[in-house]
Amino acid sequence: MARSLLRISAVMALPLVLSACISLGGGGGKAPASLLTLTPVQSAPAGSMATATADQAIMVMEPETDAHLAVLRIPVQVDDANIAYLQGAIWAERPARLFRALLAETLRVKTGRLVVEDSQSSVPITGTRLSGRLIAMGYDARSGSVVVRYDAMKTGPKGELVTKRFESVVPGVAALPAAVGPALNKAANDVALQVAEWMAF
Repeated sequence: MARSLLRISAVMALPLVLSACISLGGGGGKAPASLLTLTPVQSAPAGSMATATADQAIMVMEPETDAHLAVLRIPVQVDDANIAYLQGAIWAERPARLFRALLAETLRVKTGRLVVEDSQSSVPITGTRLSGRLIAMGYDARSGSVVVRYDAMKTGPKGELVTKRFESVVPGVAALPAAVGPALNKAANDVALQVAEWMAF
């Protein structure tokens, strides 16, 4: 009987633990404890150069997102129908922009080609274009994991289209900014490396 009561108490306590880490509300007066960003595992060294004609360059477009990723807060998938937000942390910039910069830097290192972001170039790029949709970049409370999922679209110089879905999951992550932040950076870098290998062909 005592063991049964202990198990019931533990189950009832779980929502209370999660509620201390996530928020269903829209805002608050306190400044976040953490300002999260994405840092590439590898960066092009200072002084490195790349030259190309407009039809040889790679243009990286800002990914499209659903509304829950178009904000600075970290989404938490509570169940199939509900999304909350991680308390105590926000992105330094919109996640789609951070992910675009990470993709561009990773492509520079891995392909050696001239890579520009769509916000950087006033010259029309007629080479390869990378666009897509950032479907997930947040925390899944059901599995205690961080998930980054990206549907990429590669458009060639002649208009040929190829699409592919990329995903990275980091399990065993506590619902805390100090744990979620590094896990998101790890997963995003993993996806960026997968995309760079795909774009190299």
